[in-house]
Amino acid sequence: MDNRDEVRAFLSSRRAKVTPEQAGIPAYGSRRVAGLRRGEVAALAGVSVEYYTRLERGNLGGVSDSVLDAVARALQLDDTETTHLHHLARAAGPTPARMRTRRDRAPEIRPAVRRVLDSMTGVPAFLRNHRFDILAANPLGLALYAPMLAGGATLPVNTMRFSFLDPHAPAFYPDWPQIARSSVAALRIAAARHPDDQQLMNLIGELSMRSEPFRGWWATQDVYVHRHGVKRLRHPAVGELELAFEGFELSGEDNLTVLTYSAEPGTPSGDGLELLATWAATQDSVTA
Repeated sequence: MDNRDEVRAFLSSRRAKVTPEQAGIPAYGSRRVAGLRRGEVAALAGVSVEYYTRLERGNLGGVSDSVLDAVARALQLDDTETTHLHHLARAAGPTPARMRTRRDRAPEIRPAVRRVLDSMTGVPAFLRNHRFDILAANPLGLALYAPMLAGGATLPVNTMRFSFLDPHAPAFYPDWPQIARSSVAALRIAAARHPDDQQLMNLIGELSMRSEPFRGWWATQDVYVHRHGVKRLRHPAVGELELAFEGFELSGEDNLTVLTYSAEPGTPSGDGLELLATWAATQDSVTA
């Protein structure tokens, strides 16, 4: 996998964010570069300038984990950024053909997983892959994501395409800039973990061509992991909901994640979820 441009952009962008003061390096005179110089990073990481320059030019093939960790410390990377750097290094090596085949095939959703989703009657629940396709959802999940399924759309539906290409997304996400930017950062992690997934690369290319905000945020090289948090959604039928979300990665090789949204009972958002369930049942009776 030739990911030299990706490596070059990531390392140089992280180097530009660290000031000499933050690194404990005396700053004398004027500086012509933002952040640290390559030689300063090399000294902090305990490698030669020539070796670090080779790394920042995009050549991570064969680099040891200890060197990657030393560079991560020198650049003051957080845990997510350090993991991302290791993914980039692994992607720089050869990928077995069997792994490429498995990434290209559509995952099979185990019946037990579908039963688990359907058993979560009090919370919206979804099954998502690493491309941010929603592959399955329980009835309350389908009701919550009704704006994504407007106009007769059916699962699977891609949340990235909705966020950046659907004009209804900013209304559905009151905090759209924050959510959209963190989504780009999460997609960058997925791209590093699955560099041979052509469908994923096509998605990134499509969003880059069609969405100016996506292009701008993609260029920042930021990375982010969606595991849990609080998200505000504005549903057209029940109004604004402030929901806690959790992501649970399933075991196996299909990179599937179960996502749930919940709210404390008795709160406005808890009442809103109950109203959403009633609205969903009404919709089902209308279409039956």
